[in-house]
Amino acid sequence: MTALNRMARNLLENGIPSLWVSGEISNLTLAASGHAYFSLKDAGAQVRCVMFRQKVRQLEFIPREGMQVELLGAVTLYEARGDYQIAVENMREAGLGRLYEAYEKLKKRLAAEGLFAEARKRPLPPHPRAIGIVTSPAAAALRDVVTTLARRMPNIPVILYPSPVQGNDAAQQIAHAIRNASKRHEVDVLIVCRGGGSIEDLWSFNEELVARAIAACPVPVVSGVGHETDFTICDFVADRRAPTPTAAAELVSPSRDVMLQQLERGKRGLERALARLIIDKGQRLDYLANRLSHPGERLARQQQELARARIRLEALIKNQLRQDGKQLANANARLGRLRPAPAQAARTLQQLALRLARASEHMQTSRSMSLLRLETALSAMNPEAVLARGYAIVQNAQGKAIKSPAELSNRELVVLQLAEGKVNAEISLPHGTQTQLPF
Repeated sequence: MTALNRMARNLLENGIPSLWVSGEISNLTLAASGHAYFSLKDAGAQVRCVMFRQKVRQLEFIPREGMQVELLGAVTLYEARGDYQIAVENMREAGLGRLYEAYEKLKKRLAAEGLFAEARKRPLPPHPRAIGIVTSPAAAALRDVVTTLARRMPNIPVILYPSPVQGNDAAQQIAHAIRNASKRHEVDVLIVCRGGGSIEDLWSFNEELVARAIAACPVPVVSGVGHETDFTICDFVADRRAPTPTAAAELVSPSRDVMLQQLERGKRGLERALARLIIDKGQRLDYLANRLSHPGERLARQQQELARARIRLEALIKNQLRQDGKQLANANARLGRLRPAPAQAARTLQQLALRLARASEHMQTSRSMSLLRLETALSAMNPEAVLARGYAIVQNAQGKAIKSPAELSNRELVVLQLAEGKVNAEISLPHGTQTQLPF
């Protein structure tokens, strides 16, 4: 039987996936261990169910006999008795399935429009001048938020925009309160909050008109609806989502204690910086004081410097005068040596005149003799003198002097230069012989 029941269990668990089933609770037993045992029935059948302690603790309601519920579970078999049953993972009151469906549908549509986009989220003001709250005046969440704000920063004004947070017209009232806060321009940030509850209790914050009112609000909106595990459409469209109303109050308000600590740290830092500055300036003052002297002392130093400069100047002038005196004496000596004596100069001039006369006479005689020799040689070499002795110069038609008979040809016309003129002549040479002129 054990093997058979195990096979049947495997077939059920592998063949039937987890599913949602609705029905009425009957034969409910809440064991001391925390587990819940009951049957789920409808008009025609029933099935045994078990919900273990960890899952029971996560429920937001207490199961009761005769309650209409919807549950999610896996079909299995209790092998010890061979009982077919459902191991319940989650359970909700009947009718919530439609709410979840509407929730998911609206969430997808608003997300597609961009109402949840991070790009449109605005940062919260670090130091708001006033904080607005949209909630019910009787809500415990309001007391938590006000208490937290008073503890963190009691000097920030808090303005309540009252609205019911649960009921048939709660969504319209919440949207109206948000629009009212937008029109009045009294606050820098707005908290929309309420305490935890079932999905029906929180449904007003899943309505589209509330989401659009939050999206149109000109100031940043913080959603603090329900507990940490609760998520509403309001959470997604708000600029910031807080897990609880108290956490929302902490998000929008600076902590006075933290600011005081920061101020104290800044004060200590400023004191240290000021102390360092005073020390630095004191040292600078001491340094300048050491450099600063009395005017009388400064005048005395300047007088000493002036006296030393005067001594140096006098020494330089004396040295220059000595050098100039030496140069003047040397110049006078050179001038004395170069100054001519008139008598001596006259004698010297007379001697030079005699020497010049003798040299001139000697040069003239020498030049005359040289000229005579040159004239004699020129006369001897003068061609006209040769022609005068009966010679002639033979020139060809180009005027070139003929030196050899070989330079002449038969019947060539030539010019004869005689002592007293020129005549033309024709050369006649015997055939095959070379004729020699008689001259």
